Formats: sequence, structure tokens, C-alpha cells
Amino acid sequence: MTTSFFANRALVQETSIQTARALDTRLPLAEQLVALHTLQGELERLQYRIREGAPWYQRFGLERNQQLLAAAFPGYAQAANRLVRDVAVDHLQQQLNAFVALPPNSPQRTATGEQRYKQLKALLMTSRPEKADAAFFSTTLMADGLRYENIPEGVRQSVLPSLLTFWMANLPEHPQWKTAPPPELTGAVRKILLRQIGVRNAENTLYQNVLQQVSRNYADMTLADMTGDTLTESLFSTEQTVPGMFTRQAWEGQVREAIEQVVTARREEIDWVLSDRQQDTSADISPDTLRNRLTSRYFTDFAGSWLAFLNSIRWKKEDSLSGILDQLTLMADARQSPLIALTDTLAWQAAAGRENRGLSDSLAKSAQELFNGKEKTPQQSREGDDVPVGPLDKTFAPLLRLLGDKAGGGDSQLSLQTYLTRVTRVRLKLQQVTNAPDPQEMTQQLAQTVLQGKTVDLTDTRDYGRLIAASLGEEWSGFGQALFVRPVEQSWRQVLTPAADSLNRQWQRAIVRLWDQDFAGRYPFKASQNDASLPLLAQYLRDDGRINQFIANNLSGVLKREGRYWVADAMNTQGLTVNPDFIRALNRLRDVADTAFASGDAGIHFELRAKPARDVMKTHLVIDGQELEYFNQKERWQRFNWPDEQWQPGVSLSWTSTQAMERILADYRGSWSLIRLLEQAQVTPVDSSTFKVVWKAQDGLPLNYLLRVEQGKGPLALLELKNFRLPGQVFLTGRSMTDAEEYGEDADE
Repeated sequence: MTTSFFANRALVQETSIQTARALDTRLPLAEQLVALHTLQGELERLQYRIREGAPWYQRFGLERNQQLLAAAFPGYAQAANRLVRDVAVDHLQQQLNAFVALPPNSPQRTATGEQRYKQLKALLMTSRPEKADAAFFSTTLMADGLRYENIPEGVRQSVLPSLLTFWMANLPEHPQWKTAPPPELTGAVRKILLRQIGVRNAENTLYQNVLQQVSRNYADMTLADMTGDTLTESLFSTEQTVPGMFTRQAWEGQVREAIEQVVTARREEIDWVLSDRQQDTSADISPDTLRNRLTSRYFTDFAGSWLAFLNSIRWKKEDSLSGILDQLTLMADARQSPLIALTDTLAWQAAAGRENRGLSDSLAKSAQELFNGKEKTPQQSREGDDVPVGPLDKTFAPLLRLLGDKAGGGDSQLSLQTYLTRVTRVRLKLQQVTNAPDPQEMTQQLAQTVLQGKTVDLTDTRDYGRLIAASLGEEWSGFGQALFVRPVEQSWRQVLTPAADSLNRQWQRAIVRLWDQDFAGRYPFKASQNDASLPLLAQYLRDDGRINQFIANNLSGVLKREGRYWVADAMNTQGLTVNPDFIRALNRLRDVADTAFASGDAGIHFELRAKPARDVMKTHLVIDGQELEYFNQKERWQRFNWPDEQWQPGVSLSWTSTQAMERILADYRGSWSLIRLLEQAQVTPVDSSTFKVVWKAQDGLPLNYLLRVEQGKGPLALLELKNFRLPGQVFLTGRSMTDAEEYGEDADE
């Protein structure tokens, strides 16, 4: 008991001494702080003994810790409020006033925004005891460099952190210590922080923290995970994966809860630091808005990750018909199809975040519509209240419509089941080919129907797959092409490639060889005195001629007319390359045919008009017996027919100069004589139907004429046939390269 008496008396005496020293303003400031720190230590000891119990040697009914603590705190408060609280508040207000005084566009505002937020929070803690955070308060002020004049740095570092922490820790139990910061200062700082550092910048950090927390618990999802035990690698593959945090499992298991935790924590931070009252917080930074933004951002990234993954899928290439048949069989198998398994997984994942409208909401809405006098249409009733609404519905809507999911919205005429049924038809058709006595012959027959433009299951299914890919939209383009276009196009190429070689040979036999027999070595196809037969040429070039008949019978599915000219039908030439020289040659012959063989037989009507020239007295032009003589008289147009009905094939041109008698410039015999003469002229277009034609005489004098035509270039069009060679290939294939060398492909020579 004696020991207890002396121990308690010593504690009372020490506490009294340190309180007096801390309150003695005559002492140097450093000694006052040290005394306050010592007094604080005694108070901490008293608080501990009250909480945990006094030592045995202070007991025996003599300990008065509770009474001593109550008696000591007023003295402590008087000293601590002067030495700690007021100094800290003055420092924080000076810092924040300097922050407010900065120009609005000052880079310093942006650079120190986070620091000023902490200072504002620390200042507000002194006025809001219930928000006290002792560690934060002490750390912020020490990091800010809170100092006293004439205080050694060692003393500051050793006592100040503890003084700040203890004062703030005890503020909630002594609310009378609180301060009242100037509202105009805190209001100005809040406005700046909300505008500059704001909550938006914090959102990214919060969002990344959520993802980092979740990513550790969910493995990335591979294509094999999505398709189960199916033989996916036989059909399609990808090296990419979907991050595990962007799956429905992650959303329902952790992400949703993590966002709610962030919102709850952020609500407290925003409400009391950046706003006096809840209603003062703008809607832009409200916790509900934060929740919506984080959720919206998550599902935007969720959808983007899945789209990137799906668009990276590539169809496996097969070079044999048997391999393609195996692929189509597996693809359409209702129980083992990797495609069906993948779409089932996608439909399930797309339901992440989807919620059915509650019954009470539906009843309330129905009652409101009834009260307002509105009645639902039958369609609205069918589509209405029980349709789930989810954040991924917009992104996945094209696929969901294809699967018949109501969440996809609207009725679609396209469906995955219909596509797979058509794929089965293609497989059965190709199986007939492989099981035929002569598979090669049947393959060519099947390809021929395609090249002729006749509809078959292969083209129908190919077009249906393209339609599905197009309906999925640009966002799904890679996925749509890989899984709905490539499979059938691969089958298409397997059928058409052998047929292309066969058709090249057929073209050579039916057209090219006969053409060469009829026109090789003859003018205008080669510089020669022997003329090509115009009636024979008409058999090739007229509308019902050999070339057009060949196209109509064999190529109507891959070539089409756009205006006057032939073009390859891009829809029907997938996997085939139409020889561009072949297209150019056809269109070159088309120009000649439209001008010279429009009626079936060769025939062109045109007009000529002689023009004066210096030192030229007279010109005399004869075309198939039709004459145009000019002797410096009035100019006039004269009509010509080629070839002339009188059939006097031949052309002559003579001139008389002021220095010499009449001389002959050219004299040709034969049906192509006019073209031979035009070949020597210099031709310049005047307008769309008129050309200036000039022949240079041997003495250098120009013989000038104007040529006016009814269609195209008139007789000038036949110059297109000069050195013309008919290409030997319709399609470019590896097997027909030798034929290209044999028959030539340069139609522009």
C-alpha cells in the first residue's frame, strides 16, 4: 500500500509539473513543446492504464488514474491548442490561401492539386471531430513541412509527429477543441479541386484498382474454355484470350461487389471533403454517377475485349475436298459443333449484368399507362416487360438476334440454325461429288453451273453466310468472315479451281485456236499485205457471235455487263482470278463491235471535209469508189460508207501543190485499205464526234481533213485491232502458266 501511495503521488506530481511547464509561455518555445510532449506521454500512460488496468503497485484502492486524467486534460488542451492546433491550422490556411491566389491557368494549380486536397482534408478534420484521422493528419502536416521559428530541427522531428497524432486522436472525445475554418476559403478550394483535380481523374485510379484486384482471382479465358470438349482446332483457332476479369463469372463473383465497395468509400470522401452537405455535391461527382461510370466503363472494356478476341479467330485452311467435308460435318453437328458451343458461351457471357424488370415495376408501369389512357399494342405486349435489359445487349445484339435471343431486339430473318442447315446441304452435295464414279467430271459439272450463273446450294449458302456476316456489322467483321463466309468459300474454291483450268482449255479450243487460224498473219492483226476477212471477223464480234456465245454459255455467272463493258462479278469470283488481259481484250473488241459491227455485218457511216493548207492547190480522196475532190472551193461535208455497197475496195489520196503536178500519197487495194490509210495519219480529237486528220505529203505539205463520226471513233476504232492478240487464259491459275506463254497475254502490243 505504501508503494502504491508513493507511485500515485509521483505520477500526480510529474503530471502537474509538465502541465505547468507546457503552459508557461515564459519558457523557450522548444522547452514548451518538449514539456507538452512529456505531458502527452503521461496522458497516454493514464489512458492505457484506464483501458488495460493499473499496475499492481498502484492499486490497493489508491490509484486515481481516471480523476487525474480528467484533471490534466484541461491544462493539456490549453497548451496543445496553442502550440499544436493553432499552428497547424494557420499553416494549412496559409497554404490554401496561396493555392486560391494562383492564376486560374497556372500549371502550379494542376501540379499541386492532390497536395491541396490533403491539406483541405486535414483542415476540415479540425472542425469535424467525427472525421478525425490522426495518422493522416500528422503525415500530411509533416510532409507539408510544418515548422516553428527558432526550433531545432531535431526537436521538431522528435516531438511534432507525436503531438499532432495525439491531439487529433483525442479530438473526437473533446469536440470543444474544434476550429471553424473560414467558409469562403474552404468553398473556394473545393471549387478549384472539383474543377481541376476533380473526381474524374480519380475514377481511372479507382477503376484500375478494381481490375487489378479482380485479375488475380480469374484466369484468362481461352477458345478451348469456350468450346468445351469439341474439336475446335479442326475448324478454327486463335492465339488470343479474353482477360478473366472481363467474364460473367468475374462480374457476378467479384467485380460488381468491388465497384460497390469503391462507391461506398468514395461517397464518404466526396461528401465531407469536397462538399459541406450532400445536396451541395454536383450530380457529376455523386456516388451514383460514379457507380454508373465505373459500371459503364467496365462493360465497355468487357465488350471490347470479347470483340477483339472474336475478330481474331481464323478458319483453318483445308486443301482437300475430303478435309473440307470433315469440317462441314463437324460444323453442322448439333451435339459436337464447336461453332454452336462457342455461340452458346457467347450468349451466356452476353447476359452479364442483365436484369429482369421486377414485377412491381411492371405493375406500376401498367397502372401508369392505364391512368394516362395509353394502351399497349399486341406487339408491345409481346416484347415488353419480361425482356431482360443488360449493358452488353447493344454490342451483342447482332449475334443474339442470330441466335433468336429476345435481348437481341427485333425479329431477324437470319438464323444460325438455318445457316447450319444450308451447310449440311452443301456437305451432301459435295459428298455426291466424292462418291461419284468420276469425281473430277462431276466437280467440273458442278462448277460449270456456278460459272454459268445457275443457282445451286453452294452459291445459296455462300450468299447466306455473307448476308449473316454483313448483318453482324463492322464491329463483328472478322468473326463474321471467319465463321460464316470462309467455310463455304473454301468449298467454293475447291470446286471452282479445277474448273478454271478446264475452262481455260475450253476457251483455247473453242475460240483462241480458231481465231489464230482465221486471223494470224493478216492485217490489222499483223503488218501484212494479206487482209483479215470482215465477214469472218463479224462472226466473232457481233452480239450473237462466237465470243458472246461462249460467255453466255460458260461465264455468265462470273462476268457481267456494266454499260458497254464487261467486268468480273466480284460476288461470284471469290477464289478465282479473272485474267485482267482477258477483260481488257473483251472490252477492246467491244469498242470495235459497237462501232463497226453494230448491225451484225461490217458497216460504218462517217463524213469527211477537206480543209485548205498552204501551198496545196488540190486534194483528191477516193474511198471504195466514193470521191471527195477539193480545189480551193467552199468547204463541205461529204458522207461515206465503209465498206461501200458497190464493193470496190480500195483507197487513194493524191494532191497538187503550187510547185508540182498531181502526185499520189497513198493507193491501197483491199477491204482494209481505209484503215491502212488512217494508220498513216496524225489524228487529233476536236470534240466528242469530230477529229482532225492530217497526212504529211512527201514534200512536207499537210493534207488536212475533218472526220465526223456517228458513234464512238468511227473507222478510227478499227485501229484498236492493230497487232491485237486474243489472250489464252480466262482465269489465272498455276496450271495454265504454260498456256499463257503459248497464247500470249499482252493485248496491248
